[in-house]
This record gives sequence, structure tokens and C-alpha cells, in this order.
Amino acid sequence: MMASKPRSIPQPLPRALFFKYAAAGVVSAVALTLTACGGSSPAAAPAPVNSIATGQYPDYYPANYKELVAAAEKEGGELTIYSNTDQENWAPVFRDFKKKYPFIKEISANNLGSDEVFQRVLSENATGKSPADVLVSNASGAWADFAARADVLTPYKSPELAKVPKFANLLPGVTAMSTDAMTVTYNTSLLPNAPTGLASLAEQAKANPSQFKDKIGVRDIKGAFGFTVFHALTKSKPEAWESLATILPLSRPESSSATEKVLSGEYVASALVSAAPAFPVVKDSGGLFKIALPDDGTVVLPRGLGIAAKAPHAATAKLFMDFTLSAEGQQAIQEGGLSSFREGVKPVEYTYTYADIVKDVGEANIVSVPYESVSADEKAAFTARWNSLKK
Repeated sequence: MMASKPRSIPQPLPRALFFKYAAAGVVSAVALTLTACGGSSPAAAPAPVNSIATGQYPDYYPANYKELVAAAEKEGGELTIYSNTDQENWAPVFRDFKKKYPFIKEISANNLGSDEVFQRVLSENATGKSPADVLVSNASGAWADFAARADVLTPYKSPELAKVPKFANLLPGVTAMSTDAMTVTYNTSLLPNAPTGLASLAEQAKANPSQFKDKIGVRDIKGAFGFTVFHALTKSKPEAWESLATILPLSRPESSSATEKVLSGEYVASALVSAAPAFPVVKDSGGLFKIALPDDGTVVLPRGLGIAAKAPHAATAKLFMDFTLSAEGQQAIQEGGLSSFREGVKPVEYTYTYADIVKDVGEANIVSVPYESVSADEKAAFTARWNSLKK
């Protein structure tokens, strides 16, 4: 998308969907953006998965799938998830999963660091047995390193993989739950000229460096998340180093999205920030806080999901993986403020689908983060170059 083209304004939710959404207690998980959110275009949803009450399943499911459901029911109706995902994002997913499988009574999901998900499971397995059934994280390199270990994941292939894009099959036993875009956030009172990407932000900072000194938030690359998104960006778009050469000396490292610092005016802007935590701030800011999908390279980070090899509720975990990939599961994921990738997802106000992201910035500007290990030498080279620019 050209920098001069204005962002489209999202259309209001249909009244019935709004009140259904509000009643679930998750309205705060998605947020209004006047210039950054394109919103989904209405599309016909695919035929829904039949209710389990009838014992019928899509024709592409295994003939014995009801046996998996029966096994899950015998597990006691519990599921434990280790993840780096907020409760607001989970709320509609858990709601609809329980609705689909009424015998599910309790789902426990913590909110750990991106790579802490794996560290905890390995530590618990070393000293006994981990209670984790499902692992969810968007730390792509940590996922690749973890999956390469023996006996840490259940080798399950969901029947829903036949109905979703190929990129949803991240690793053997690891599927995408969402595909979330990284944005530039900014304070409109301090930055009246809306940035359209890192290059645009760098141009404004170069023209007035005193205004931006120590006022740009940048995710610390010492953490898995920060390293993942910036390494992927610079590897796919090497020209991004030119923008970073201006931005990094004026920035401060952050261990979180730092949305509150941009909103308060402590920061002028922040990059790269996931759209999921940014949207609620946009909604409640009265136009003071906005976001933009970078037109010079939008990093899209898949949120991986896998089943622990020693999952206490393995059958229930398999049902959950299938659900997150299904049409109804992807709809719930979208309602929770994350970005679904399955075709036919109904529009949800104040969110991006993967199709929205592609439509906004163009396929050529999508930087999809691969789920692969990064060598020690490559990490060292990236870190050295990064640190040299911060001086």
C-alpha cells in the first residue's frame, strides 16, 4: 500500500454480534483504530462443523474420530495450557470449546514469557512430570529448538490441516493458532504526521532527533520475542537496517509492548508491537494512541501450538488443537483479538485477519517468521550489528 493512501475506517459490528461478544466479557480484547485497522470484509463462512451432540463430524475427519472424543470425556474434563497468551485473547476460545464439548469443565492457562513456556516444561519433566497438556508460544526459534528434542511433543496431525493454508503446519506436531502482525504504535499528539513504517518513522526522527531522543520504544532483542521479530525483518528486508541505524540510537529497550508509555507521552512511538495488545489501547485512548502496519515490511508472527508428549489429558489436547484450526475455532480466535488465517472468518470489529494484513500492505511486504533454529554464529552477528547501532 502506498504511504499516501489513507487507512480505511472499520465498520461497526452487527448489533447481534456485538451483544454476543460483550456478554462473553471480551469486548476489551479488541479495539478501535481510526487509521490503522482495515477490518475484515464480509465473506461467506464455510459450512460449520456439526455439533458433537449428533455424533457427526466433517467428512474429512477420520471415521473413528468419535473414539477420540470418548477418550477425552474419560479424562475428566480438564485441560492445562502453558502459553504466552493473554486471558482476554483466550476467553472466546475457551467459551466456544466448552460449548462444543460440554464435558470440558476446567481449562487452566497461565501467561508466561515466550521462551519460558518451554523452559518450565523441560524443568518439570527433569524433576518429575509436567502438568502441561498444550504448549502455545510465538517464539519461533525456541519452538524449533524444543521440537528438535526427543520425546517432548505428541506426533499428532490434525485433520483440519487439510483445510487451512500450508503455513499453518509450522513443524511436525506444531500448528499455527494465529498469525499476528507487528505494528508501529505512536502518540498522535506528539507525532501528528502518522508514520507508515520504520522508514517513515526514521525520516521524522532524522529531521528532529532531539524530539525523539530516548522516546522510541524497541523490544529488547535479549528476549526471544524481540530477537525473533527484528531478526526476521532484517533477514527478509535488509534495507531495514538503514532505518534502524537512525531509530536505535534514539530508542530504549523494552521487555513488553510499552503501549502505556506511548499513550502517556513518555514515548513518541514504539516498534515492533503486536497488534493484539495494541488494539485495546487504541480503543480507549480517544484517538491519542494509534497503530500502523509497516508498509516497508510487516512482520507476521505465527503463534504455535503443540501437545506435550506427556500430556495428562492427551485426547482432550488433540480435540483442542483440532478446534483452534477449525472454522469455529478460528472465528473465536478472531473474536479474542488475535489474527485468524482461515478463509471465511466473519468480520470482527477492531481486528486484523491475515487477509486484512495482506490487503493492507501487499503480499510482497509480508515478512512471515519461519519456525526454524538460528545458529549461534547468526545470532552473534545479528546482535553485534544491533549493538553497534545503539552507540
